[in-house]
Amino acid sequence: MHDSPFELANDAAYQHWRDEKLRQAPTDLSQLIVEIGDPRELSATEHQAILERCRIANMAIYVGKTGDDPAKSIPRDLGARFGLTRLDHNPGADEDAITSLTVQTDRQHRDFIPYSNRPISWHTDGYYNSPDRQIRGLLLHCVRPAEQGGANALLDHEILYILLRDRNPDHIRTLMHPECMSIPAHHVDGEEARPERTGPVFSVQSDGCLHLRYTNRARNIRWRNDPGTGAAVAALREILEEESPWHFNARLEPGWGLICNNVLHTRTGFDDGTSQRLIYRARYYDRISGT
Repeated sequence: MHDSPFELANDAAYQHWRDEKLRQAPTDLSQLIVEIGDPRELSATEHQAILERCRIANMAIYVGKTGDDPAKSIPRDLGARFGLTRLDHNPGADEDAITSLTVQTDRQHRDFIPYSNRPISWHTDGYYNSPDRQIRGLLLHCVRPAEQGGANALLDHEILYILLRDRNPDHIRTLMHPECMSIPAHHVDGEEARPERTGPVFSVQSDGCLHLRYTNRARNIRWRNDPGTGAAVAALREILEEESPWHFNARLEPGWGLICNNVLHTRTGFDDGTSQRLIYRARYYDRISGT
């Protein structure tokens, strides 16, 4: 840990990692895009191209040729090719643990914005999960986009770390506190469906990689009650809402997808029109192999 760039006492390691990260970091959406054939049968060249982008930006957007083919094997096989196999069986997911994100109003889905057409602010997936079920990999595959809207903003969490640490290293120390951010218990019809979850925003995993757990929600969240946390969260939110060379905006089309190490993302509101927007979402406890 002492030679980690995420150790605040080791500024030399941080500066070396920071300079290399910013030297390679994409500053145009086109640098994240890889055109492929069938995501289920990636060529060695296609695999390498996606992996290279994930190594330097923690994400890649693939443009595949499967169109509106609804086969679940598309995201499942693509994820497995990158070592993403341990799927998170979250309550809203289908039986195979891959979630069909579409507008749903039944009891199981009605309380959750991802199953509506409303906008979703900055977050990482699974921020309410327990420490042993943190989401490290995420794959979104588009079968049918909305008629209008439904685009995503994207930001590499390592870039956010740099922007915050350069502004004030104390913000990082504060956001790494184990009691920094709490998500209250969730109840359905008076019964507890999920207990309260408390943990850090930034953490360093056992493999030395940086992990982010964050949501921009204003309600149903409790921050550690001290001035340092308030200042750190305000600075974080400022950075998210600012324009930078590393903020991207993309809308997935049929056969396209996002594969990432659970980077920060948003979703604009949308209008289905005559279609029904369908995005497959796979959440993993794994990080993309080789990143």
